[in-house]
Amino acid sequence: MPFRWESTTPGGPANTIRADPAHGPAGLLRVIDACGGLLAAVVRVTPPDVRAHHTFGRADAAGFAAMGIVETLVHTDDLAQGLGLEWTPPEGLVARALDRLFPDVPRDLAPAWPTLRWATGRTSLPGLPDRANGWRWDGRPAGERG
Repeated sequence: MPFRWESTTPGGPANTIRADPAHGPAGLLRVIDACGGLLAAVVRVTPPDVRAHHTFGRADAAGFAAMGIVETLVHTDDLAQGLGLEWTPPEGLVARALDRLFPDVPRDLAPAWPTLRWATGRTSLPGLPDRANGWRWDGRPAGERG
């Protein structure tokens, strides 16, 4: 597996998994697949009462699964846009991720995909403030939110 584990910027995190660029696009896809499998395996075996650290706050396994989904969707979109490709993820998947991680986001102004792109600071939506420099998700279960 073409993993690389090191800080690539002064003061940057050393605990970030990266794909080794020497292995090209095929290596990147192998790393993405392996990381998705690792996340799925951990989510599958983690008891529902367990919470773990995330920079945006403690979350349960389902919260981490939703984070993985959002990261996969928005970064796939970043790649598609960079390559000039049209790409839209399944609406139901996006809606579930929005419901789980962005309970404060209005859901009646646009379909789920543009709303998720707005919620993660990637686009604007009419009548809503720009979130490019200030978005966060909430990985806590709904019953634990204040």
